[in-house]
Amino acid sequence: MKKTLNIVLVILLLAGLIGVRFWQEQLFYDPLLVFFEGVYLNAEKLPDLDFRKLLISISARFWLNSTLSLSMLFLLFRKSGIVKISFLVYLVVFILLLVGFALVVLNYTSECSLLLFYIRRFLIQPILVLILVPAFYYHKIRSEK
Repeated sequence: MKKTLNIVLVILLLAGLIGVRFWQEQLFYDPLLVFFEGVYLNAEKLPDLDFRKLLISISARFWLNSTLSLSMLFLLFRKSGIVKISFLVYLVVFILLLVGFALVVLNYTSECSLLLFYIRRFLIQPILVLILVPAFYYHKIRSEK
């Protein structure tokens, strides 16, 4: 019964991550969504945007995805140490990427378009959980031998 509940909760968390992506336009301010769907590789400048509002929105999305991901890690491994280490990873990655994102947005040139695309992608998508789940699973298997 407990294992079934765990599976259901992990599936609900995955649905939450999918929901964040599905309703991204309604939930978050991000004029770069449309920008990166268009011909951004040759764009000389970014679309008009509210820089402060964009940083707050990107940050909110990152931490919403992170909360769902950290909850998933806890349910999968049931060790608070894994959640603590993962939180530190998320925090360091967030600080580094948000500073990089801000610098690229403020100093944008067309040569920076791919850099901005990938930094933003890493901030708004739950990519870290895709790295951490297999890493901790591998560690668990190795430590049981």
